[in-house]
Amino acid sequence: MWGYYSQLISEGCTSFISNAETMLQLPLPFFTYILRTWWRNSIILFHNMVIFPIVLLSFGKFVNFEALLVIPAFVLVSANLLWMMIILSVVCTRYRDLTQIIQNIMQVGLYVTPIMWQPHQLPSDRSALVLDFNPFYHLVSVIREPLLGGTGTLLNWGVVVGMAIVGWVAALLFLDRYRARVTYWL
Repeated sequence: MWGYYSQLISEGCTSFISNAETMLQLPLPFFTYILRTWWRNSIILFHNMVIFPIVLLSFGKFVNFEALLVIPAFVLVSANLLWMMIILSVVCTRYRDLTQIIQNIMQVGLYVTPIMWQPHQLPSDRSALVLDFNPFYHLVSVIREPLLGGTGTLLNWGVVVGMAIVGWVAALLFLDRYRARVTYWL
């Protein structure tokens, strides 16, 4: 899932730039280019997810009914990634060098977010700082926990829902403010 998140954020930065010719010729909504990037990466994710049941069967593990929480979790995670892509595509269209910075932040985020390590491995005095204030921890947890037989914490779900609401309001206001300038920045 981290590869999916990272790829969407990175490609979200260049969604408008890579579609500059089309944007300058056709009056399509800007969100079309964001959805196109999301759809392409989601198809790749679903192709890669075919291996998950095979791995489960080879290790003798089975999913339970909590695994169905992956469906609403994916919808919420996608909603969050889409608003992030909208804001980043506008900002990175204006400031082209920011794309490299965002990609580097995502690489560092891999090590700060519990992807290759478990949250219980942190000392208790640092766990709140590293986990609770890391939005990607919550985005990963709502997907990972149902697949591992859990449900995720109420804090995880609350942060993801709250981020979606606040993020979409901010993204729509941001896009409305800079919509007329984006084509000039291309």
